Amino acid sequence: MHSRRRIGVVRENEPMAASLITIAEARERVLRAAQPLGTERVAIDDAHGRVLAADVRATGDVPPFACSAMDGYAVLEGDADRTLTVVGESRAGAPSATVLGDGNAIRISTGAAIPAGATAVIPQEDVEANDGTILTRAAVMPGDHVRGAGEDMSSGETVLRAGITLGAAELGAAVSAGAAELTVYRRPMVQVLCTGDELRAPGEPLGPGEIHNSNAPMLDALAAAEGAIAGGARRLRDDPEATEAGLAAALDTADVVIVTGGVSVGPHDHVKPALDRLGVEQGFWRVALQPGKPTWFGRRGDVLVFGLPGNPVSAVVTFSLFVRPALAALQGRTEEPSLEPEAVLGAAVRRNPDREQAVRVRLERSNGKLVAIPNGPQGSHIVTSLLGADALAFIPAGTGELEAGAAVALERLPR
Repeated sequence: MHSRRRIGVVRENEPMAASLITIAEARERVLRAAQPLGTERVAIDDAHGRVLAADVRATGDVPPFACSAMDGYAVLEGDADRTLTVVGESRAGAPSATVLGDGNAIRISTGAAIPAGATAVIPQEDVEANDGTILTRAAVMPGDHVRGAGEDMSSGETVLRAGITLGAAELGAAVSAGAAELTVYRRPMVQVLCTGDELRAPGEPLGPGEIHNSNAPMLDALAAAEGAIAGGARRLRDDPEATEAGLAAALDTADVVIVTGGVSVGPHDHVKPALDRLGVEQGFWRVALQPGKPTWFGRRGDVLVFGLPGNPVSAVVTFSLFVRPALAALQGRTEEPSLEPEAVLGAAVRRNPDREQAVRVRLERSNGKLVAIPNGPQGSHIVTSLLGADALAFIPAGTGELEAGAAVALERLPR
């Protein structure tokens, strides 16, 4: 039996099935269903880009001992023009065992431990070295060029907090804190299924009425860029049994199933009936969005299912608006805005009377303002409208045109 937790289920014979829900409501339903996956321990070398699931605390002071910030000589504080006898050397990883006394100096390397008795370091460029002695050319104050123990991190201090995405700096800090492994959220397994007898593999010769399957590599790449593990897109024939078999296999192995095409009501749209037979409960179908109206979302147990339109631009737009936030939530990631929330429209755009439009735009700076310029023709089949586009700009539903210069909300366009 499949576990079936209800998520605001909508049956097709209910009134809401014929209506359109807003982008915001659709996204809210997705995020209510997308709970963080379990955690796992991974080596530091495998943690880049992962989301931290447990705080990292320093296991000791960093640095663990007072050390030199410069190549030079460990000395006692004092005036310039002192002649000091060099009585040893402290190197990184090989500290000097000599206790420094008055009138003496110990050669020291950057990062090497400060010898007992020394109170400062004088850089080598501030001394004149002779045979076994140095002449100081600058006064030295207590603590000059000395890094104190625990100056970077104190033992027990929280260095990294759960929920952050681990970049290069975070990995370096984790290692400095003493960690060899980190607890991170599991990456979701994503299976992309592309429906259509007309689809052919990249580069394959085309027959009458056939097209190349551009959605497969695009959606796999987008899922991987959001931290998911993409299982390799598969094609489903326009056949009820083949559609159901492909969906059944994906539901048994993936955390997120993405289907493109076949979610409308035509005679060859077999996805929704197959999902119903497989026990996938509908969360919504049809969004007040252009492009992307026939978007479908549902769930079976903990597996999230997205039915995206088959047109490539619609697939990318709906992935951006609904799948990407779900993948972030499954990994415990809180998305940080990566661009300004608003811009001014660079050219007038005709409104859709019933649906909000997600227009692909380039962003340019003019007279101190961020300007969103529609990136060519906006048809849902125009893949080239994605090339060079920086963001989606949202045009509210209404009559007439939204004039150039009007403020529009922005959202990052994934790549």
